[in-house]
Amino acid sequence: MGEGNPGRSAIVVGGGISGLLAARELARAGVRTTVLEAAPSWGGCVGSHVVGGLTLDSGAESFATRSPAVADLAAELGIADGIVAPNPGGAWVQLPDGPRELPRTGVLGIPANPWDPEVRRSLGFLGSLRASLDALLPASLGTGSGDTSVAALVRARMGRRVLDRLVAPVVGGVHSADPGVLDIDMVAPGLRAGIRQHGSLAAAVAAQRRGGAGAGTGNTAPQGGLQKAGSAVAGLRGGMHTLVAALVADLAGRGVTLLSSTPADSVARTAGGWHVASGDTGYDAGLLVVAVDGPAAVGLLAGALPELSSRRPDPGPDVSLVTLVVDQPRLDDAPRGTGVLVAPQSPGIRAKALTHATAKWGWLAERTAPGTHVLRLSYGRAGSGNGPASATEEELFQAALHDASALLTVPVTAGDVRDWDVVRWSGALPFASLGHKRRVAEVREICAADGTLAVVGGWLSGNGLAAIVADTPKVLHSLLP
Repeated sequence: MGEGNPGRSAIVVGGGISGLLAARELARAGVRTTVLEAAPSWGGCVGSHVVGGLTLDSGAESFATRSPAVADLAAELGIADGIVAPNPGGAWVQLPDGPRELPRTGVLGIPANPWDPEVRRSLGFLGSLRASLDALLPASLGTGSGDTSVAALVRARMGRRVLDRLVAPVVGGVHSADPGVLDIDMVAPGLRAGIRQHGSLAAAVAAQRRGGAGAGTGNTAPQGGLQKAGSAVAGLRGGMHTLVAALVADLAGRGVTLLSSTPADSVARTAGGWHVASGDTGYDAGLLVVAVDGPAAVGLLAGALPELSSRRPDPGPDVSLVTLVVDQPRLDDAPRGTGVLVAPQSPGIRAKALTHATAKWGWLAERTAPGTHVLRLSYGRAGSGNGPASATEEELFQAALHDASALLTVPVTAGDVRDWDVVRWSGALPFASLGHKRRVAEVREICAADGTLAVVGGWLSGNGLAAIVADTPKVLHSLLP
């Protein structure tokens, strides 16, 4: 690779969704493109596995519909007719004092109306009263120029009860993190500006819900991205991994060279552009796109761009997803709707979320026998000390049986399990710690100034498939002539 005009050749390091999308933009522009992926499969966190004879998503299983980005991509790939909405059963939240139906409106669990009956049931009268004081506070509170966490903003404007009983479960389930360590401007862009514009946090949330602005709850977390009731999400019949299959087929049709099990060990500048080493093999091209997680991207590029070293983002959390295929007819009634988000203080439960996949997706229920159900339980929160990295698969399996029984109020025993699997995501989930938005802006500026380099991925665009799909082409367009 690299003969002829070096500016018309490119190497993409990373074969997750962002890398595949970057390769597609390059190929559409007539650039000869090679994609190097360390894993034996494509798609990154949008993967698949077979459990109990069913091909299931091993990571992301839905996408936000507030933006048309994913639907437009599906249409271009010829799979738009596979877009499906989840069943309308809604989700629940497990609180220390018991389960509640999750309120149907909000962003990151922040309510648009503190007196909504569903919100009040979770907060109680005094909790809703404290949250409503948000409307009386100055719009400047929490909206200054400094970095602000999700927890700090919510606590200041609506109080601790909203934070503990609504926001922490949603943020833990979607972003695998404690809200005290997440940058509000990265996980809910535009929300603080909305406070200044509309006068309160509740009004800003309502405006985002109406207009579709901002990141909302995000939904490509490897643990499944369980969404709160009323969230604007959709999936694909057969699973989100079908999007990866369609992308790979599209790239092959465009002549893109796809090399799996080919890790990039190092990158270096050359007279004609870039050299990427993988084992004993080298690849040369005029353009380079790095589409791996943030710490790995900075580590790979620090030699060529030393100024990136001080912008290295914090690693993402270790997340484990336990999938159970169970024969338990008592689950036919979907006792907790499409699933449960778990407040961190809930005693005796280690999971941060449970998705009742056969209750959530009609297409999956159609593919299972009567009484057979698919449950997905996720473990691991950044900033909470609740990491699953040291747990064995058997320990996670036993925890999943216990937690599923407790959360669904139906006993799920080892004898009910037809098959199970554990998928671990080590640092793969984008993690927007405090100051992350500022670091992202600086990284983008440094890379754009180079002129032959682009860095893409969820750690830059924000968590969520819709954010990645919308952001990646914009970044590539600035690289291409």
